[in-house]
Amino acid sequence: MSRHITNSRILVTGGAGFIGSNLVKALLEQDNEVICLDNFITGKHENLASIKDHKHFTLIEGDIRNFEDCTNAVDGVQYVLHQAALGSVPRSIIDPITTNSHNITGFLNMITAARDAKVIRFVYAASSSVYGDHPGLPKYEDHIGKPLSPYAITKYVNELYAKVFSDVYGLETIGLRYFNVFGPNQDPDGAYAAVIPKFITQFINYEAPLIHGAGDTSRDFTYIDNVIQINQLAALTTNEEALNTVFNVACSERTTLNELAETLQRELALFDKKIADIEPIHGIDRKGDIKHSHASIEKAKELLEYSPKILVNEGLGKTVKWFWENK
Repeated sequence: MSRHITNSRILVTGGAGFIGSNLVKALLEQDNEVICLDNFITGKHENLASIKDHKHFTLIEGDIRNFEDCTNAVDGVQYVLHQAALGSVPRSIIDPITTNSHNITGFLNMITAARDAKVIRFVYAASSSVYGDHPGLPKYEDHIGKPLSPYAITKYVNELYAKVFSDVYGLETIGLRYFNVFGPNQDPDGAYAAVIPKFITQFINYEAPLIHGAGDTSRDFTYIDNVIQINQLAALTTNEEALNTVFNVACSERTTLNELAETLQRELALFDKKIADIEPIHGIDRKGDIKHSHASIEKAKELLEYSPKILVNEGLGKTVKWFWENK
């Protein structure tokens, strides 16, 4: 089985976001024609600056909540890599209606357009948030609990819709439950910034990172290159057992927030010794957060031949270096 998509026409929704833009760039390097659909609510034009004039790249500034935008974007496409969503558990708690409109209405528009266009496969970004209050570790795809946030509900509804579209219409779908993806060029700003770029930026600015709770909350942090790999494996697989199901996307490692802060501080202190003296501060636990996140990736290994390219510590080193050089 080929591990890279080549010479194909691919739609990446949310292609101006952190994950989407990395996918777009990788696919262009592999001699594909890539269409990006993004409304730039969270995506950024600067994420596409290096490839905006590429002869095989098309940017459609549109919204997945508009069905016409979805049908235009998917015209003539072989694969859809659906990354567009309104992320963040805290944002969904503050504004569940907007999260629902993007993540459920938008998803339904996009998967319907993909069905109508008869694409080969619809690969979509699912989320580890669907595990909710299930206490088991590691997390296995077939054992989930009750959702803890509106965001988690929307991502689970995506999985339900994908299964129905597979069963009823014969559309081939694969969902990828991302576990805390990180890497270079991730946005450190805003109230809903991911923890790794936020901590790095705070340390660089000699600010004390805020750790929610005691710091024993753990996550299965996943470097961006692993996400790029598994999206392509999912698009190309010929294993019928892998179709119309979901997979964990992680490294199957646990890192507490305290350990994360210590590692980032140690890596940054190699560039600036003063950073070693900064003491993180602790606040209250954040509502809607899963306490521990640790994925089993056995299903992805067996059915998709997925194997993480870069584990957490190496990925953190690469990410710190990038942020330091681009500060």
